[in-house]
Amino acid sequence: MDHKTKGKYGEAQAADFLIGQGFEILESNYRYGRGEIDLIALLQNVLLVFVEVKIRKNEVFGQPESFVTDAQQERIMQVAEHYMEAIHWQGDIRFDVIAINESSGELLHIRDGFGY
Repeated sequence: MDHKTKGKYGEAQAADFLIGQGFEILESNYRYGRGEIDLIALLQNVLLVFVEVKIRKNEVFGQPESFVTDAQQERIMQVAEHYMEAIHWQGDIRFDVIAINESSGELLHIRDGFGY
């Protein structure tokens, strides 16, 4: 599986998981400038969640969630600010990470994985 296909597969798994947890998926692969947010989800119309999805074949080089760099976090937060302005969002927000280990199938949802 190539990198792009693997990313789409991971994002689909993450979206299915979030939907099962009661989230509504508003956007996938939302881009602004040089940044992108994998998933933007809404929980009970009161919490807007920006989700970074990380999928790795195994943990030889570390946990998938450890690959969310500071620079990437900064870009995600900038894109999130643009999105909130565009939709006039006034409610609560959160930045989550969903880490998927491809070999074990384990999915880890890290709430408040980074952010303000």
